Amino acid sequence: MLSRRRFIQASTGFAAFGFSTASYGVGIEPLLRLRIANYQVHPQRWPSGLTLKIAAIADLHACDPWMSLAHIEAIVARANALRPDIIVMLGDYVAGHRHFTGRIEASEWASVLAGLKAPLGVHAILGNHDYWDDHNVQRDGRGSPAARRALEAVGIPVYENDATRLSKDGQPFWLAGLGDQLAYWPMRRFRAMPRIGVDDLTAMLAKVTDDAPVILLAHEPDVAVRVPSRIALQLSGHTHGGQVRLFGWSPVVPSRYGNRLAYGHVRTACDVIVSGGLGCSIIPVRIGVPPEIVQVTVGPASAPVS
Repeated sequence: MLSRRRFIQASTGFAAFGFSTASYGVGIEPLLRLRIANYQVHPQRWPSGLTLKIAAIADLHACDPWMSLAHIEAIVARANALRPDIIVMLGDYVAGHRHFTGRIEASEWASVLAGLKAPLGVHAILGNHDYWDDHNVQRDGRGSPAARRALEAVGIPVYENDATRLSKDGQPFWLAGLGDQLAYWPMRRFRAMPRIGVDDLTAMLAKVTDDAPVILLAHEPDVAVRVPSRIALQLSGHTHGGQVRLFGWSPVVPSRYGNRLAYGHVRTACDVIVSGGLGCSIIPVRIGVPPEIVQVTVGPASAPVS
């Protein structure tokens, strides 16, 4: 029989554990930890003479104090120190929740991101919050969000159902960016929205004009179940790894496929890597999925990447 004293001791211990976990999730992991998540992938149709090193930044959600300009500067420095061939940014630059002490304007965080450097350039797509944060775009059901205008103003190209042909060591590849799949809220008080996304996979792939491999940037990972084998690698964010992840499992994942596309390296018709991201959405808590910059080395299937 459980005595009152033991019940109080157990309750106190449970409460202390809960408090310490919450304190860690709010005050330590989101603010003080930053890791590099390393992946090596070997797509079947990847050229034998091409090894490509990619750094991917996802889900900054800029705001004070959780993702300050100083914090973004540190992320930029860390990404540059990896010396990647190319840097890609996977969307959601604006704050993803209302629990902040100060808003950071798009022109401010974009100016810091302009410090990213790589031989093959810095390339970006937008995320759902970048659209949702722009009330004019939401009201009109069209237009260029403030996040896109800010990035382009500092010289960072933003892809929306577009593709560009790049090359390294004489070997070509395509970088393609899908329009966001959750761009618009279907709000009844505004005019009826025929769809909530601006993604057009068919139109994007039509811009790929040869057989060189394709790297797809798609903010939400769910499109992975639809991409053809023509895609060698898909890079996504959005899920934050569930933002709370215990023993490789996330209780809540913003994907219709749940933990299948929550985090990490997944194989569908192509290799898919889902970043745990850097900032926070909904609430400023991260437990078991510390902020990360993703580093991907892509090499031929027939030989290991050096």
